[in-house]
Parts: sequence; C-alpha cells; structure tokens
Amino acid sequence: MMEIEKFTGSKLDLDRLLEKIKDWGKAVGRTSMRPVLCLYYVLKSPETPLSDKLLVVSALSYLVLPVDLISARRLPVLGWIDEVAAVTIAYKKVKKHITPEIESEVDNLLEKWFPELKYEILS
Repeated sequence: MMEIEKFTGSKLDLDRLLEKIKDWGKAVGRTSMRPVLCLYYVLKSPETPLSDKLLVVSALSYLVLPVDLISARRLPVLGWIDEVAAVTIAYKKVKKHITPEIESEVDNLLEKWFPELKYEILS
C-alpha cells in the first residue's frame, strides 16, 4: 500500500473500504460480490503493480462513493450499468493477479457474509 500512499499523498483505509464494500454487497448479493472481493484482495497484494492498484482503487471507489453517472434511484436497471462496467473493466485488467490464495480468501469471506442455508430433511 505504500506505493499508493506515495502516489496519492494520502493513506488508504482498507478496513473501511471493506466495510463499505460489504454494505454495497448486501444490495447485490453473493454472486455479484465475487469479482468485487477479488479486486479488493488484488489491491491488498504486494505483487500487484501500482498502475493496476490505481485502477482497482478507482473502480472500488466508484462502487462505494455516492457519485454516479447514472442514478440508480432514477433509473433502477440502468443505474447499475456504470458500476458493473467499472468492475468489469478493472476485473478483466487485473485478473492475471488473482491467485488461488486470493480465491480462497474470497470464498471464505463470501461464506462468512452470505452463509448458505443448510436444510435438514426430518423423517
């Protein structure tokens, strides 16, 4: 993270970012959260180049900040398009940095946030 701090001149609070992502994730669900969390863990990785980290910060910031090109309140379906586009572009660019370890961390966090309901058949 030191690279981003040097570039931007401010410290990025990853824990706070994760909380904002979690809040956003409640609205979109487990499946939609997978690429977002992959981006988050790519951002945290020391192996990710600065240029890719800046792209990820931009995409994740666009998700959690109250700034929208297309308002989801006014146009519910179209309002999500700009967020989806930001995540998709960033994900495609940095997916080469998604390691099995990152995928495992994402799976663990998704299980914690969205536990699958387990049903038992009683006889």
